[in-house]
Order: sequence, then structure tokens, then C-alpha cells
Amino acid sequence: MFRKGILGKKVGMTQVFTENGELVPVTVVDVTPNVVLQVKTNETDGYEAVQLGFGDKREVLTNKPAQGHAKKANTTPKRFIKELRDVVLSDYEVGSEVKADTFAAGDIVDVTGTTKGHGYQGNIKKDGQSRGPMAHGSRYHRRPGSLGAIINKVFKGKKLPGRMGNKTVTMQNLEIVSADLDHNVLLIKGNVPGANKSFVTVRTAVKADHK
Repeated sequence: MFRKGILGKKVGMTQVFTENGELVPVTVVDVTPNVVLQVKTNETDGYEAVQLGFGDKREVLTNKPAQGHAKKANTTPKRFIKELRDVVLSDYEVGSEVKADTFAAGDIVDVTGTTKGHGYQGNIKKDGQSRGPMAHGSRYHRRPGSLGAIINKVFKGKKLPGRMGNKTVTMQNLEIVSADLDHNVLLIKGNVPGANKSFVTVRTAVKADHK
């Protein structure tokens, strides 16, 4: 299955009216034209993929190898670089651009981003566990509770306090409400992972046929 894709930056959320008057929440994704930095083939790299770059980066912040890599595509160094597999290689050429019209209204896509980081949190906030009685006689308030049936052993997968968020998450089967080529934005129905100004990857949904 071949899947189209584009890199972008989450701008924020708003709401729009559809043609039938329905008010829907949408996420605005800035998809300033991506540049094809490299096309990888089985002959040269052992696998097929296309490498896209998004967001200009100052040369003073870029090392020499990255500058040389960008010059091969006649472009400036990029801030967000990612490889996409399962694409039609003949549709891409080094130095060409991938724009918002890659997708159209009604397309079903998967959006991958990094969720907001919340630092070290307890099990109640992190995993939604219930607390114990808050009465004075209770000795169990916000602790994790029993760790299992065996002493001196914690079973794998046990939900305990720890770092919350800051993970790569993919939300599947989201609908493109609008693809605005003039303003280089995609309007995606619902919310997508990550904070505002974070980078996201938009790809053709892998389960679109099953929805």
C-alpha cells in the first residue's frame, strides 16, 4: 500500500462550518512546502524511502555535513527531517517540493506527533487510578496500592509513578476538512498529538480501507 505524506507544524485549534452547516473543531497544521532532500532506493541504500525536510534552519546552527546534505537539494538546512517509506519513488525528485495539495478535503490520514511532557507524576494523575479514603484513620490515600502477589517482585507492566507524556503517538483515521494551498495549511478534524508549534507528520491512513 502506497501512502502519501507531508511534514508540518501544529499551529493550534479552531472551528469551522461545513457546507451543510455543521460546526466542527479542527486543528490547523502549517505545511509550508517540504523539500525532498534525498530519495533512497534498494540499489543504493538497501530500502526505499524519501527524505523530506521542513522549516528553515540558520547555517550558523548547522554542522558542515548537514549543510552539504542540504546543498545537494539546492535548499537551506532544515529543522525537521524525516524519512517516509511505502511511497511511490517516481513521484519524488531531489530538490522538488511537497505542498498542501498532496491531500484533499475528505482524505483520511494518520497524524504522528510528540505528546506534551508533564514530568514525573504519581499514579493517580498519570494512569487515572483511584485514591483511597481520605479519612484520618486511613493509611492509604494516593499510594499505588498492592504491587502484586509475590514479595520482592514487581510484575512487568505494573502502573507506577513515573514520567508522563513526551512520547511519540499516532492518531489514526482523522479527516482532512480543508487543504489550503494559498496559505499552506491543512485543517484536520479533531485534535492531533503535541503542543502548539510542535512538529507532526501527516500520512495517508494505514487503516483507511477498514474504517
